[in-house]
Amino acid sequence: MDWSLHPLGDQAVLIEFGNEISEEINQTVQAATSSLDEWQPEWMIEYIPAFTTVTLFYDPLYIANHKTSRNQLPYDWVHHQVSQFLSTLTIKESGSARTVEIPVCYGGELGPDLPYVAEKNGLTEEEVIEKHMNGDYLVYMIGFAPGFPYIGGMAPAIATPRRKDPRLKIPSGTVGIAGAQTGVYPLETPGGWQLIGRTPSKMFDPSNEESPTLLQAGDRIQFKRITQEEYENLKEGGE
Repeated sequence: MDWSLHPLGDQAVLIEFGNEISEEINQTVQAATSSLDEWQPEWMIEYIPAFTTVTLFYDPLYIANHKTSRNQLPYDWVHHQVSQFLSTLTIKESGSARTVEIPVCYGGELGPDLPYVAEKNGLTEEEVIEKHMNGDYLVYMIGFAPGFPYIGGMAPAIATPRRKDPRLKIPSGTVGIAGAQTGVYPLETPGGWQLIGRTPSKMFDPSNEESPTLLQAGDRIQFKRITQEEYENLKEGGE
């Protein structure tokens, strides 16, 4: 397992496991975060996993007062501790990942960019929908907004660049495409992804203290097509 450490300001260290997006590197990121959950050192404030990295935030004052000598900087001490932690990190064989089904009503007013995605790739709208539903999807990370999943594994045939003029408001539940990724907007936010549909599933629920986000990094995704009527019924039932 390859890794490198880099200072990020005076309160964080960046753990880098590679420089390309892949399931293998993502599995290492997931193993590191799982082990950090078990380790939970008192000087760690939080950690943030991404595609190929984990950013670990620490309390330099706590470390200076409790751990380091006068001649040792907090980062040097943290660098040593994290290096030891990583040297014992093992990547276990992944079991059956959780698969989450996300119902989507494609096209129309709920997916206004579906015609553009089809035209851009020389496909019909039905072909875009079919390919989007049959991707081999993995949630690589959660970011941008609470509960926003960056999902890889989409068919290259429907990859489409972001819009040049981002929208100021995108409704929650909107399913979009940006480059070779797909994702779901959990809240009404600005954004530049190409919008192809919408799900009635609630991606972010702050009232659920135990698990406020529907998806987690490492989840497998299955998109399921539903009608406008089914969308409205499911939307009403979830509110």
